[in-house]
Amino acid sequence: MISIADLLVQPRLPGSYYSSQAYVQGDLEMGLLENRRGDRLLAIPSPLIEAIYSGLQRETGQAAGMVLFNCGRWWGKNFYTRFRDEVTDYYEKPLVDMSMAEFLHCLKDCWATYGWGKLEFDQMYHQRGFIILRTTNSAFANSAPADYKVPVCSLESGVLSAFFSQLVGRDLHTIQTTCESLGDTCNTFIVGTRSRLDAAESMIEKRDSHESIMTVLCA
Repeated sequence: MISIADLLVQPRLPGSYYSSQAYVQGDLEMGLLENRRGDRLLAIPSPLIEAIYSGLQRETGQAAGMVLFNCGRWWGKNFYTRFRDEVTDYYEKPLVDMSMAEFLHCLKDCWATYGWGKLEFDQMYHQRGFIILRTTNSAFANSAPADYKVPVCSLESGVLSAFFSQLVGRDLHTIQTTCESLGDTCNTFIVGTRSRLDAAESMIEKRDSHESIMTVLCA
């Protein structure tokens, strides 16, 4: 409950920083998009995502996923820096001082406002050293070519890998086990150390279930 004393002392009570109504601003006539700090934002249309997939597939073949993953790693480092600075400035406390509920709320709101879909956390395997994340309505999954036979959200995997590596201060890797482009209800990502996730790569290619993969990883 908010006390009257808090209202008198605090000049404002912070709401959700990443509320889409407040975060995304711009001039439609000029074609400019900015966030609430005045930083430029870029809108990526679906045809561009489709062209990126088809172009990489044609030029790099089976290495297309790795190229997108590495691009995501670079993007994720910058994403983490912006997220950390924005949240710290707005809530006037560093990420390490935020409760888990506050942190997750900010990250999920940020993910949705950026247009990347809905992000959810599954902490079932947290004690086993893995972070499980699920997304729905991913623009990258929705725009993937129909002939891909494996999960296609490699760029998002790279973003999550870099983000959580920066957050915990150690190098982490991310693999994707389910994908909307393959008819799954969501996109499932596992974040952990590369040495522990390597065992799942062949299982993903064989389209083994997420549950089967987790059983092997936790064995």
